[in-house]
Amino acid sequence: MVLFLEAKRVLSWLASLIWLLVLLITATSILPCNGGSITSSYVRKLEESEDMPYDSDVFRSPPGYNAPQQVHITQGDSEGRGVIVSWVTVDEAGSNKVVYWNEKSKKNKKEAEGYVTTYKYYNYTSGYIHHCTIKGLEFSSKYYYMVGTGNSSRTFWFKTPPPIGVDVPYTFGLIGDLGQTFDSNNTLTHYEQNPTKGQAVLYVGDLSYADEHPFSDNRKWDSWGRFVERSVAYQPWIWTAGNHDIDYAPDLGETVSFKPFTTRYPVPYNNAEGSSQLWYSIKRASAHIIVLSSYSACAKYTPQYMWLQKELEKVDRKVTPWLIVMMHSPLYNSYNYHYMEADTMRVVYESWFVQHKVDIVFAGHVHAYERSYRFSNVGYNLINRNCTPVKDLSAPVYITIGDGGNLEGLTTQLTEPQPNYSAFREPSYGHGIFDIKNRTHAYFSWHRNHEGYAMKADSTWLFNRYWYPADDSNTS
Repeated sequence: MVLFLEAKRVLSWLASLIWLLVLLITATSILPCNGGSITSSYVRKLEESEDMPYDSDVFRSPPGYNAPQQVHITQGDSEGRGVIVSWVTVDEAGSNKVVYWNEKSKKNKKEAEGYVTTYKYYNYTSGYIHHCTIKGLEFSSKYYYMVGTGNSSRTFWFKTPPPIGVDVPYTFGLIGDLGQTFDSNNTLTHYEQNPTKGQAVLYVGDLSYADEHPFSDNRKWDSWGRFVERSVAYQPWIWTAGNHDIDYAPDLGETVSFKPFTTRYPVPYNNAEGSSQLWYSIKRASAHIIVLSSYSACAKYTPQYMWLQKELEKVDRKVTPWLIVMMHSPLYNSYNYHYMEADTMRVVYESWFVQHKVDIVFAGHVHAYERSYRFSNVGYNLINRNCTPVKDLSAPVYITIGDGGNLEGLTTQLTEPQPNYSAFREPSYGHGIFDIKNRTHAYFSWHRNHEGYAMKADSTWLFNRYWYPADDSNTS
């Protein structure tokens, strides 16, 4: 009888153990895993990224005495009816004027007067840097503009955006951390040849990488300006400052941060009180674009903090439904390179991004590509220990696109396992396209530099957080 009871007790214990194992296996199968997260299986052939030599065709100066070079444009006002035209002359200051005319009225040429400036950096003295703002342009129009005089004058063109409106379609290109290597040239070429090439470029920082050369060789700012002229002279690039644009070098006697960048690349920051050349906003078509500075103070009561707080309150989603934020250092990043580097800014600003339903945040800095799901970590505090990002349909999608091709090379070391908030990541060079269709839908695609041609390697539909806040995590 005792043996029978003992055997019964053992069988009961085994049954309980089996049931516990079944529960454990079942529970494990329904625990949140990577939610469809993808680390691309594509393996790029790793080669050194080298700067193109100074005698490359892409750096060639235009012919003629004092011919304008490094011509570039950006938006010149808050709504897209203004354009800032910039260029450099080498031999002398020359003319500050821009002659421009609407394609429809070639005989009605107008002039705008600009100004000229120069700067010195260690043992370098810049050429004559010209800036001229053209105002009062007609929307949805093609304009020609001429800089320089006589036989050395040069003519370019651009198209103004459509009037601001809730359902106005518009396409942006996305480039970051470009530099001036052979890979950089591939990226820019692929962007130019993309059938859905943007009408303007959102540039997320790190331009010339001059600071990677001895004495922060500012000749690299000149060669970079000549290199990108083929695009930025014809469509506006919206500038963001990166860490390689700081050029703070006290050992060289250079104690003014961002001197070359701010002297060469003006932006329409004085349209709003408290804005800066490093943080500002514009509206374009159906988008309200906010540019932030990852390398300026961002804590409470700082100028950037106070400005952003006011700027977010000004956003009218019934007029510009798409709310875009640009910065250089990504708030979310699952690569080992620059991991959690922007966490200070994330802690300060992420709750605002969720509160105001920012649609998308573009960043660079990490020399690779990554796209997130809509997640936030705003519940974190030291008491409740809720320090894990969770799904949040009011949060933006974060896209890192610092993969332009600079000489520092690709970021190839990834954190493992891939976090739940990361939807797709790949260490390759490339560019992005953000195509706004209407107030509710936009399409994003990332185009890898793939063995000599551009290949769409990742894409997704994005639903507007204000007009159509549905779950868009499964639209890839």
